[in-house]
Amino acid sequence: MGRIRNTIELAKTSWGVLQKDRELVVLPVLSFLGAALVLAIFVIPGVLALPEESAGSAAAGEEQALPALSLILFVLGSLAATVVSVFFTGALVAGAHERMSGGDPTVGSAIGRAIQRIPGLVPWALLTATVGMIIQALRERAGAVGQFILGGIDLAWNVASFLTIPAIVIDDKGPIDGFKSSAGLLRQTWGENLASQIGFGLVGFLAVIPAIVLIAIAAALNVTALLVVAFIIAAVWIALVLAVVSALGGIFKAALYLYATRGRAPEGFEGADLARTFTRR
Repeated sequence: MGRIRNTIELAKTSWGVLQKDRELVVLPVLSFLGAALVLAIFVIPGVLALPEESAGSAAAGEEQALPALSLILFVLGSLAATVVSVFFTGALVAGAHERMSGGDPTVGSAIGRAIQRIPGLVPWALLTATVGMIIQALRERAGAVGQFILGGIDLAWNVASFLTIPAIVIDDKGPIDGFKSSAGLLRQTWGENLASQIGFGLVGFLAVIPAIVLIAIAAALNVTALLVVAFIIAAVWIALVLAVVSALGGIFKAALYLYATRGRAPEGFEGADLARTFTRR
């Protein structure tokens, strides 16, 4: 609990950094919209390509080929969506790094830096998406024990790759070297890494509670118009919370990477207990 409490305190420090560059919240929004768009581009044709139930035998060969086409489109959509997500996460890290280095980032400057790192970001996105899809495919076919083991592998992958994007963006490493750097930095600090992910998730959960309460009150009053308004307000609030928490996570990753590789707290985190987050066993 102490680690999670420390992470929540660091989330507050990340919030202080975000206050100086609130426009960085736009990046998670662009990430969501971009990922949704590319998913739609691939998934909608994939759904349309699914065979309909038919008693006729003439089209049987065609119907057997269509699921494969749908699968290919779904895989391509997942890969493309991950590329978009990783790119904008890289842009967010770039903006945070610019602020922590004494600069004054904008959405344009952050995206520009991410564009420069495309040779590292895109291969990493394809690699991590492929690993994720393989693990998911295996979990769908595994029994209870297999799912538990694969869940552990998935968690280990996420923990080991936690600082890969900062390594690519900040130090211009390739995807493999970036992953090695991330795994090396966190090899003995997986507990702190896991606590940071849980801590930011907890912050997000606490922040959406007002939206849940609002919907519950509207439902209890049983007024349709009021319930519709409550859902709209709650949806907007939850979207804002997700964008802010995502931005805070990007800032936090950049700060942790800079501290781990430079040995000193970056600008904006001077008073934060980053040392405790990276205490070695």
